[in-house]
Amino acid sequence: MTDERRYLEEESKEIFEAAATAGDSDRHALSSAKGFTLAELQEIGLEVGLAPERIADAVTALELRRSALPRRTSFGMPISVGRIIDLPRAPTDREWELLVGELRETFNAQGKVGSSGSIRQWTNGNLHAYVEPTEAGYRLRLGTLKGNARVMNLMGLAGMGMGMVLLAALLLTGSLADDVVGPMVFGAMGAAAFVSNLVRLPRWARQRKEQMEYIAARAQALIGSEPDRD
Repeated sequence: MTDERRYLEEESKEIFEAAATAGDSDRHALSSAKGFTLAELQEIGLEVGLAPERIADAVTALELRRSALPRRTSFGMPISVGRIIDLPRAPTDREWELLVGELRETFNAQGKVGSSGSIRQWTNGNLHAYVEPTEAGYRLRLGTLKGNARVMNLMGLAGMGMGMVLLAALLLTGSLADDVVGPMVFGAMGAAAFVSNLVRLPRWARQRKEQMEYIAARAQALIGSEPDRD
């Protein structure tokens, strides 16, 4: 049996700020070196008129934000999204099947299911979901990588660089008027590839983040309670 999660002072303030309307969270001083359990936070919330459900929702939102993995980038553009969700136990066969169904529907991908020992996995190219044992229980590890993003960025820079080299060569030889189209074509192709990534990658990362947050919430709802014994 693991110790109940305790939320430190800064985390507690963040939870109350998310749960309370403007000004409500200032009506109770939060100070505890050991932190607060969810039940203790809910008791404090009742004193300032916050329903326990609102505190629980704010705690869930905090946990989801803190579970996000550092993103890999290429020229400042996001090329990976990941999230780790702590689970109290391993999913049953039925719970895993339900979770795989959610993954397939959410990401619109059939994917492949596999297992190795106590590890379960669902993969679809660079997109993956692993249920793995940890010292405290289990975790669901979600992640994906935009495989062609770096290649397109490099191609874009190469195209723009080639256009500039050709332009400089034509200027030095005095032949710019005879072949200005070449540098323009290379430069335009390179810029188009780079700008395409600049537009699509943030949108792709936001979509994957929202999808993983949904899967995280579903996993916690499915596996957060004791399994059926029927």
